[in-house]
Amino acid sequence: MPRTKLFVIGQVWPEPTSSAAGWRMLQLLELFLKQYDEVHFASAAALSPHSHPLEEMGIACHSILLNDSSFDNLLRELNPDVVVFDRFMIEEQFGWRVAENCPQALRILDTEDLHFLRLARQEAYRQQISWSDELLYSPTAMRELAAIYRCDLSLIISRSEYELLVDQFRVHESLLYYLPFFAEKTNEADSASLPTFKERKNLIFIGNFLHEPNWKTVEELKKTYWPEIRKALPKAELHIYGAYASQKVEQLHRPQEGFLIKGRAGNARQTIQSYRLLLAPIPFGAGQKGKFVDAMITGTPSITSSVGAEGMNPEIWPGAVRDSLENFVSETMKLYKNEVYWLEKQALIPTALSNLMADDPAQMLFMQQITDLSENITLHRNQNMIGRILAQEQYAAKKYMSRWIEAKNISSK
Repeated sequence: MPRTKLFVIGQVWPEPTSSAAGWRMLQLLELFLKQYDEVHFASAAALSPHSHPLEEMGIACHSILLNDSSFDNLLRELNPDVVVFDRFMIEEQFGWRVAENCPQALRILDTEDLHFLRLARQEAYRQQISWSDELLYSPTAMRELAAIYRCDLSLIISRSEYELLVDQFRVHESLLYYLPFFAEKTNEADSASLPTFKERKNLIFIGNFLHEPNWKTVEELKKTYWPEIRKALPKAELHIYGAYASQKVEQLHRPQEGFLIKGRAGNARQTIQSYRLLLAPIPFGAGQKGKFVDAMITGTPSITSSVGAEGMNPEIWPGAVRDSLENFVSETMKLYKNEVYWLEKQALIPTALSNLMADDPAQMLFMQQITDLSENITLHRNQNMIGRILAQEQYAAKKYMSRWIEAKNISSK
């Protein structure tokens, strides 16, 4: 029987200790390893000291080049059954090569979050204008939607984003799969040993600073939220953790004001569990946020905005969802000082987590969906006429740009 192969093309090498995107990718890879004889991962990015050791997991790793036909050779050599693109930009760059060299391979897009939604909110924030759905209809939206149509299946991490694609953009549900973060098996003894309210102190924010919403959240905390919170809690400190903190982040370090930039956390969950509250008044963004999952698993209530809680079951929030400065500060004071209230919110965590994450049966349903699509790929693609149209030559601008760059590189050698 032929060996089954799955091939992931990553924007970067996964760093699960640096970002939720890296953690999410690692979860997917661990699931794929259970189902396929061979799992391969490739990226044109450079490895970093924090890249996860994929080869130790049994994953074959490949360094690839952009705009280079050597990737075609790799595809033909591997001849994968399934190809996963890590974000729509990767599908733009490599999707046409996969279609040409491995036409029968199932093509899956892992969106991570909807980039066009996050960028539309970022634009509204930058211009300080009220939100309008018109902001969604951007060039980025057209590119991302085109990638979704060209693929056989797109993974959507948040229920609200799934509904946006189906209800507003009329993407057929057969092209989408709602797949949130995976549930992790927790040990009751570990949960019982978490620090108590009295054993915790201070407040925390954590996030990868390569992600613009995290930087803007910290900027807002420093400029707007912390001065008011500090007045109410003069002995408390706010500690800021995150990978890839730039100089503009470091410049916010003010120990005398109780605002401390701590840098990368070696272990996010071990770090968070020593704090009483996680604060994240996220001004724009999309998708699920790993920081809140980490907070829940460590028994730490959190306070965030509506955007921060979106797609993460805000109806049952172990903490508070507040958009106004006054209410955010008020909830921070109450949760930080009132042990009974804090314990009430902490008690919501098991329900919040169970409603938020994909358990083992949900993961198996996803793998069954991949199998079913692979076995009926021709019918599935025939029903996706928009995808077939977008794959035609006249719509393949990225393909010809890549060909031009490759030819230019060869001629300059």
